[in-house]
Amino acid sequence: MAKPNASPMRVIEETPGYWRAVFDYPPFNVVDGDVFQALQDLLVRMETTESLRVVVFESALPDFYLSHFDLTGRLGNVMSAIGPTGLPILMDTFVRLTKAPVVSLARIRGCVRGVSSEFVLACDMRFASRENTKLGHPELGVGLHPGGGGTERLPHLVGRGRALEIVLSANDFDGETAERYGYVNRSLPGRRAGRLRRCPRTPDWLLRSARSRCGKKSRQRGLVAAVRSAPRRLYFVWNSTRVARSPEPCKNRAGARTATRRRLREELARNPRLAR
Repeated sequence: MAKPNASPMRVIEETPGYWRAVFDYPPFNVVDGDVFQALQDLLVRMETTESLRVVVFESALPDFYLSHFDLTGRLGNVMSAIGPTGLPILMDTFVRLTKAPVVSLARIRGCVRGVSSEFVLACDMRFASRENTKLGHPELGVGLHPGGGGTERLPHLVGRGRALEIVLSANDFDGETAERYGYVNRSLPGRRAGRLRRCPRTPDWLLRSARSRCGKKSRQRGLVAAVRSAPRRLYFVWNSTRVARSPEPCKNRAGARTATRRRLREELARNPRLAR
């Protein structure tokens, strides 16, 4: 049996604005105190690195994205220690991830159950392998309940009825079903699930738009709206809080979209390298 790595997660800085966080904790990527400590350390860097725009969370193990809580007593003080938000480390980690000033994406391949599902629900977006994904909340099957935010976040994504089905059935859901329910943004064929296309450079005025524009209950809708308001060939675009500073300030959403597209066209005309 392979021995666990010294650190359960590797952070790869692809560019100043794009990082990959790779879970590499064989044999099963079981979630324990070390995993939460690594996430807490990463959150500090995410909150203090001004150039960072996107963090993609993925796994080095093909069959396990993240498994579940370590039930052998290696959780440490995850449930009792208090984090910077005043919440226990478990909830503190997920709340800070949701409120972080950068976009977080979960690139899912393999099993994601229990607390691991609550982790990906705390990310801004989730993209899953169509052939190799098992998402679910098995807690009720062993006499427990989701205690890391699953029952709070699921209804906003999939609706109350389907959230009850996911929690009460304690079943696994494949990538295609998860996409249909709204559990993930999209399920992709195996080869495409590993790809992330990004713009080589996005103007600063375009960054962090959706996060500022959408409220707590419509966070994901705001992200999708921001992307849809961009030109078709500009892939991931976050921002337009500065739309109000445009020559013709907007008074409604339709005007905001028009102004955003106009400013994008102007920016692309000045710097064609921004488009692929």
